[in-house]
Amino acid sequence: MAVKRRRFVERRKALGFSQETLAEKIGVDRTTIARLEHGVTTPYPYTRLKLCKILEVTAEQLDHWLMGGDEDMSPPVPTPRPTAAGPGPVRSEPTGVLDDMHRRELLRLISVAGALTALPTGNHGAALLPATLAHEAGDLDQYAELNAHLWQVFGLTRPKRLVYPLVQEQAAVLVDRLDRARTGAEHRRLCVLACDLFQLAGEIFFDADQYAEAAHCYSLAASAGRESRSYDRWACALTRQAFVNLYDQQYSRAVTVLDAAARIAQRGDSQLSTRHWVAAVQAQAFAGLGDREACEHALDTAEQVHGLNGPVSPGGWLRFDGSRIREERGACHLALGQVDLAERALFAASDGTMSPRRRGGILADLALLSAQRTDIDRMLRYGSEAVGIAEQTHSVGYLGRKVQGFQRQLTPALLADAQVAQLNDRITGLLTAAA
Repeated sequence: MAVKRRRFVERRKALGFSQETLAEKIGVDRTTIARLEHGVTTPYPYTRLKLCKILEVTAEQLDHWLMGGDEDMSPPVPTPRPTAAGPGPVRSEPTGVLDDMHRRELLRLISVAGALTALPTGNHGAALLPATLAHEAGDLDQYAELNAHLWQVFGLTRPKRLVYPLVQEQAAVLVDRLDRARTGAEHRRLCVLACDLFQLAGEIFFDADQYAEAAHCYSLAASAGRESRSYDRWACALTRQAFVNLYDQQYSRAVTVLDAAARIAQRGDSQLSTRHWVAAVQAQAFAGLGDREACEHALDTAEQVHGLNGPVSPGGWLRFDGSRIREERGACHLALGQVDLAERALFAASDGTMSPRRRGGILADLALLSAQRTDIDRMLRYGSEAVGIAEQTHSVGYLGRKVQGFQRQLTPALLADAQVAQLNDRITGLLTAAA
């Protein structure tokens, strides 16, 4: 039988691994490697993570080879920054038929798992022995660890769509375990894990501007959080649901959802930052409605996260630690038309180490602020830097929306300037490439 995943095999051999030695490093049988190389099987998420480390490749490269990609994928070369007169935007990889298949299958699995979380536990035979219960509890511990790894992979992967097959596999395992759940306690714990995974699936769709699919996942996550009485996860799922309303500029609807999330968060762990994150998002909704007093009150509530002791965020489904309060305050002031306050907050936020995505968001807000002041020089500087970061990082979700908000401020009078018109064309090209 011909080898289907030729590039994978070539990489293994180039590093001096036989099928046996690679299998030993990963902790599987040699036949598993053989089946993997012939395309008979696909590795589980935790096995993929080990393979990336051992083969010294990125998750993107490994996924490409596992999907049957035959061209060589050397370590990525940094994309040159576009010059003022220079090239157009870097186009993101096309999604293609395979990505659409992964998307549909993931939605199907999420829907099935969502239905199973709402059903009572089935009767699967006699009472289990303690040893069996301990073994299955260990399986769920591993599943929780895999969820945490998938959130990390999502954060590190630039084209978020590449996480589709990993989350899809995890969802398939979840469906099977939910269908075989024997006790109420096992069912509740599986609902907690489902709430985590559904939120991650929603984040993948949201980053791709697929709001309907994201809202579906967040809704199922909220239901799973309710079933498990995991109040913090439940509140976070609702908060993510509200983001769909925010980006559709449905601020009143977002306020309604966030009010429910705030009340649920009050029943959660007081040492976690859940209720503070809800307040930070409430501030954005109030800013959109033009309610300055409510916005300031929500921001002050969010800032109280700094008074908590110990770790306030477990990562993954809850990542709010207060480090973004200044830039969120600046964005709210900007939405409220408080330009001077916005500028001070955004400058303060930019004075520190942060991810390119966050810095790009701050720069986009500063460019918008400069456009409102008709300060063309600063607008071009900030806007060009923000667009450059979006082009380099392929961040067309969050940062793309920020840049698009800035583009809407480019009036005909501003566009009469040749450099502004050129920047506008770069933004249009960036957003078109992502469509």
